[in-house]
Amino acid sequence: MVTEVEAPPAPAKAKPIIVIRRKVAGHGGHHGGAWKVAYADFVTAMMALFIVLWLTSADEKIKEAVSAYFNNPTGPGKLTALAAAGLGHAIEVPKDDMIKLREKIQDALAQTPNFKSLQDHIEITITADGLRIELLETEAGMFFESGKAIPTESGADLLGRLAAELGKMPNTVLIEGHTDSKPYSGDNGYTNWELSTDRANSARKLMEAHGLRPQQVNQVRGYADRELRHPEDPMRPSNRRISVIVQYLPLKPGESRAKPDTAENPQPEAAKSEPPPKEPPPKK
Repeated sequence: MVTEVEAPPAPAKAKPIIVIRRKVAGHGGHHGGAWKVAYADFVTAMMALFIVLWLTSADEKIKEAVSAYFNNPTGPGKLTALAAAGLGHAIEVPKDDMIKLREKIQDALAQTPNFKSLQDHIEITITADGLRIELLETEAGMFFESGKAIPTESGADLLGRLAAELGKMPNTVLIEGHTDSKPYSGDNGYTNWELSTDRANSARKLMEAHGLRPQQVNQVRGYADRELRHPEDPMRPSNRRISVIVQYLPLKPGESRAKPDTAENPQPEAAKSEPPPKEPPPKK
């Protein structure tokens, strides 16, 4: 007898795998980076708006300084010290207000160490030539070593502070050296002419190293004993001095100079309280 074996059922058909790929539209089509241009335009417009608002509320001195800069952006401002030399450190001082300038310089020099011992030998006066700053020597040598063109420590520090202040100004300066009438001792032909000139030039070099711009220096002069501070006493030590003259700026129509110090504007106490001269030593 034959047994029938049932055949296994046929395997079911495998379902095909369908992969759907969807393309995501990029953002580089209709707007891309255009928003950056629009935002930059917006920021620029806002900056221009705030500049206009600032200028409309500024005083006349600020407006004149801005106008001077755009009239001559490569050079110093002609109207105020705000644009001087493009240093970014200029302070705003009215063009010929030498009284305020004198106060600023006095405040700067007051920061010098041992200023109390120096202040009687510093004289700042307003003259027809400008603001005159004089460093008056003593017998032992206050600002320069006696008989030499080498600044002392106090002299170098004071000249450096003065230079830092004057370097913020558009004004030009003159630097002068003076001596007393005592002949310079030595057989090498070195005289008071050389000494006064060398001291003035030494002051120039030191000041230029501490903020005074080279183009600010108009002249360096050595007078020897031809312009004595005390003609009645040509040997007095204070005849030996360094003078720094801050010159006036050109006037605008209708402006006037500051009045020089006269009897109504007395000189500082340095000239009044000067001690009587001592017997000069045989050599400097």
